[in-house]
Amino acid sequence: MIDSPRQSAPQVQQRAVVREGRPFPLGATWDGLGVNFAIFSANATKVELCLFDDDGVTERERIELPEYTDEVWHGYLPEARPGTVYGFRVHGPYEPEAGHRFNANKLLIDPYAKQLVGNLEWGPELFGYQLDHADKDLSFNDQDSAHLMPKCRVIDPAFTWGSATHPMVPWERTITYEMHVKGFTKLNTRIPEAERGTFAGLAHARVAEYLRALGVTSAELLPIHAFVDDSYLIEKGLKNYWGYNSLAFFAPAPRYLQTPFVNEFKEMINQFHNAGIEVILDVVYNHTAEGNELGPTLSQKGIDNANYYRLLPDQKRYYINDTGTGNTVNLSHPRVLQMVADSLRYWVNEMRVDGFRFDLATILAREPHGFDEGGGFLDVCRQDPVLSRVKLIAEPWDIGPGGYQVGQFPPGWAEWNDKFRDTVRSYWKGDDGVLPEFARRISGSGDLFNSRGRKPWSSVNFITAHDGFNLNDLVSYNEKHNEANGEDNNDGHSNNHSWNHGVEGPTDDPEIQEMRERQKRNMLATLLLSQGTPMILAGDEFGHTQDGNNNSYAQDNEINWLDWNNISKDGRALQEFTRKLIAVRRAYPILHRGRFLVGEYNEELDVKDVTWVSPTGDEMAQEQWDEEGAKCFGMLLDGRAQPTGIKKRGDDATLLIITNSYHDVVEFTLPEVPEGKRWVCLIDTNTPDRTDVPSFKFGEVFEVTGRSLLVFVLSQEDRQPKNLREAIGAILDIKERPLDISRP
Repeated sequence: MIDSPRQSAPQVQQRAVVREGRPFPLGATWDGLGVNFAIFSANATKVELCLFDDDGVTERERIELPEYTDEVWHGYLPEARPGTVYGFRVHGPYEPEAGHRFNANKLLIDPYAKQLVGNLEWGPELFGYQLDHADKDLSFNDQDSAHLMPKCRVIDPAFTWGSATHPMVPWERTITYEMHVKGFTKLNTRIPEAERGTFAGLAHARVAEYLRALGVTSAELLPIHAFVDDSYLIEKGLKNYWGYNSLAFFAPAPRYLQTPFVNEFKEMINQFHNAGIEVILDVVYNHTAEGNELGPTLSQKGIDNANYYRLLPDQKRYYINDTGTGNTVNLSHPRVLQMVADSLRYWVNEMRVDGFRFDLATILAREPHGFDEGGGFLDVCRQDPVLSRVKLIAEPWDIGPGGYQVGQFPPGWAEWNDKFRDTVRSYWKGDDGVLPEFARRISGSGDLFNSRGRKPWSSVNFITAHDGFNLNDLVSYNEKHNEANGEDNNDGHSNNHSWNHGVEGPTDDPEIQEMRERQKRNMLATLLLSQGTPMILAGDEFGHTQDGNNNSYAQDNEINWLDWNNISKDGRALQEFTRKLIAVRRAYPILHRGRFLVGEYNEELDVKDVTWVSPTGDEMAQEQWDEEGAKCFGMLLDGRAQPTGIKKRGDDATLLIITNSYHDVVEFTLPEVPEGKRWVCLIDTNTPDRTDVPSFKFGEVFEVTGRSLLVFVLSQEDRQPKNLREAIGAILDIKERPLDISRP
């Protein structure tokens, strides 16, 4: 143990009046008369509240919190007001081998801080040990870190919300759109320059209007919690662009604030809600920016390391690293679990977000004995009256033991489905033997999710996301090109199921260009017409490229920023085709059913919900499924199938979706089905600009272009069904009203 005199940080005179206050709520809370401060630490011996000037530069006062109740240190300052800038110094033993890393020379961020002031600057003072000492983290560093640390600011949460409320989009109608606060607006000249790259930029009315016109329902923002630029990136002149390096779970990232007020985030939410668009936050509760035993002391590590983090049971000097980032937040501890739950409720109740996508969510559900569906975190979400009513999306994997848990999260959760991603990529690349797996994925992945009353929306289908190739690069590169990351192209995934169609990267070859554009349409059509919840990556709808970089986490530049002013003619055509696909999805409820497709004949209703059709127009036989080279089939969705738990026929439209990943034309006999006369072609990825809707007789042979997808709707010969008229009307409206956010 380090002697206590070495932990005495620079002394500052105490002048403020302090009262006992309350142990709840945790954090700094303005009650209209003063501010209550409360912080959990079970092993500390003393906690000091440090008050700074408005800029967070000069420490003006240091106040010992006078009370300790239920492992919470607390005090009340009747003279404090919103705007007060503060931090903590926490005293206690420095015994790394026992899991304790207290060092009062280090200014610490309040885990419940609602706003941060200033940025973190890297220096040896941030570390609890001496960087050049032979014993590394067993040594002790008595340098003060305050001048390098961001500080916390007390806020007044008052805000006038107006009439906009949570859109409450049903899961069955949800179409998510993964986007980055800065990257979406940084190059958009239709937004005032000072606001670009910030919440204020996203709050511009044109942004929400663009999303609404595109047809998406829910914007999923990459991490916006305050996060840190890793020191090794700073040394290379790079930044942490994605934001998966959290420092404060309640505070919006200062880099995204154009004003000094966190209410800027609320103004953005108001604009989105006013347009009927939900906001889902990508959140990182599995680890923090403090790293392992060799990382800096910024917050929890110095507050109560032994409780905030999972440590090796027999070597408490070291951290369990299920995240690959150095540490793992200990959600098995009730106070740490409370912190995460309080954070989630804060973003729902105070900031009015509509849901969360949890990074490496398996970790959150892991107890010391392993992944546990009955673990504390999942139980909290399931029973909490606030959290149980918002959208909860898991990234269901991590690098820890039993880390891959796709399909294993409890009812009420949706999950990113990487099997959908890999299978769809492989199918359209033309790989052999993929057809049965492809059928499972586009029909809702019932093999993974159809149990315990879960619904098809539980599968969040995606082909691209922030991590990996985007859509343009998926069809333009065979290999990753991550040289800009400064890691000799050793980072990022190598198994991308990508195909450059003959040339690596950009090309002037018109045949290759045409094929790439059709493949983009094929994959977007597959995504948006499959059962489940589709997620589009921002920029994919107009062909944004990352120059082959499939791990662009450190590229805060044009590699990631969407270039709205230079969208090509093909890009604008792809935008309109994407809108057309979404319009078709919305027009036909059978494309987002509330029940899984099972393919079994219902004798009572005399109907089968899905029939897989071979190019001969007959139902697929087992030997056709087993054929390695099979690459073309039809998915017949019968609108008469039972739509709910009530046993009665449905009245949806009947659709036939034909996919052909073979390189050449396949002759496909259009099947005869009950209660119709003809097939009307709504979508053909080979002729995306067609505005007419040709019809075809039963038994007619349709020449399906190589590598293309078609959508037919069943129609009576003498009349068009209402939903067909609506779909045609929506398609024509798209043609007449192009998107304008990208117009200079």
